[in-house]
Amino acid sequence: MSQTGKSLDCTAWSWPDSLDALVAAPQHHRIVMENERVRVLETRIGPGETTAVHTHRWPAVNHIKRWSDFVRRDAGGNVLVDTRSRRAPTALPLTIWSEPLPPHTLENVGSGELHVVSIELKDTAGAKR
Repeated sequence: MSQTGKSLDCTAWSWPDSLDALVAAPQHHRIVMENERVRVLETRIGPGETTAVHTHRWPAVNHIKRWSDFVRRDAGGNVLVDTRSRRAPTALPLTIWSEPLPPHTLENVGSGELHVVSIELKDTAGAKR
């Protein structure tokens, strides 16, 4: 499920490739490794930084190496997640699951760098165009 609680169907993915994280927000995302089955991304967002609007097409295992509070907004600027209203992780690294994410921004509102390594699963059912 997405952060809004709704499951996204990869077969119905309607956003352009130009919104892919590597294309739309390259200053915050870099590719570590990619093949036909997985893509490994490293994401680093410094304090006070906000990513450009981008997407994550595939479900992913996110390995959070460094935590900082953040606000995720949809493409229209509506708040989807504000971690300041939740308990921060008590231990790092932390590994979590994420469904595909439609267009969004992420603003680091904390005092440290947010550092995440994501393993995106490209060969999940329906994920191919």
